[in-house]
Amino acid sequence: MLELEGLRKRYGDRVALDGVTFAVRPGELYGFVGTNGAGKTTTMRITLGVLEPDAGSVRFQGKALDTATRRTFGYMPEERGLYPKMRVGDQLRYLAELHGMSRGDADKATRYWMERLSVAERAEDRVEALSLGNQQRVQLAAALVHHPAVLVLDEPFSGLDPVGVDNLAEVLRERAAEGVPVVFSSHQLELVERLCDSIGIIYRGRMVATGTVEELRASRGERALRVGTDAAPGWADGLAGVESAEYGPTTILILTAEADDQAILDAARALGAVREFTPLRPSLADLFREAVADHNGDGSDGSDSDGDGNSAGVPESGKTPSPVEEGATR
Repeated sequence: MLELEGLRKRYGDRVALDGVTFAVRPGELYGFVGTNGAGKTTTMRITLGVLEPDAGSVRFQGKALDTATRRTFGYMPEERGLYPKMRVGDQLRYLAELHGMSRGDADKATRYWMERLSVAERAEDRVEALSLGNQQRVQLAAALVHHPAVLVLDEPFSGLDPVGVDNLAEVLRERAAEGVPVVFSSHQLELVERLCDSIGIIYRGRMVATGTVEELRASRGERALRVGTDAAPGWADGLAGVESAEYGPTTILILTAEADDQAILDAARALGAVREFTPLRPSLADLFREAVADHNGDGSDGSDSDGDGNSAGVPESGKTPSPVEEGATR
């Protein structure tokens, strides 16, 4: 298990991390999401030993990390970490050997990952000659080539086309299936929701929500229903547990956590046929916005930077935001 506990980091008067704590179990895919400058990159750099925390600890398998343990990790920085004038195959073999692999094993692993990530035909090309998408593939191969015990990936899907996204998602699932803890950041919240076992939301250096998507949904103070009925507008006004109602071709009801769905269905049926009665589930993008809004006044200095020159912004969900998305229809 990879454990981060109480990580704190300041850059002068600016708080970058304020007690960041989470754990990634063996075989777990953990999505680490937040606004730009929330502290994701700083957290990952501390995990890999690139930065020292002011306080807190990082442990793997119950032990504090040392250089030897970190050599077994696979790390992909958000910025390119490749030698631009070095040939792709030579670079991957070199990096594999730096991580302790023999020359033969390094060559075998290099050929495997170049093929797996669809850059085998570019093995003799210099990195600077590649497209941004292919550079991203090579950067991913560099993180994977030494068969790491832990994967820490900063925006690994950035710049990949849909085929590349699917390919990488499959690779990460395979690594997790072999027991590797995988933590990655991404602004593609639909992808994180689909792929990850657990999710952590960081905002202004603090973890503001953690858990599975279903656990985050269950923690909300309200729920929503879409009801298709011929009842006149206003039919749900005053029903117990109904906070608000929007009437149209269907009725959208915002409910308290304690509302009795069956009582609402019975009330609708008493007024005529019910064509639809659908719980509406918030997407991860909705949950993210709520978590950020709930903590918008937090922070000792109101800073929105993690020391990397990034300003705050909301991750993209990959589609036009909507309040909720459909769940199962009753």
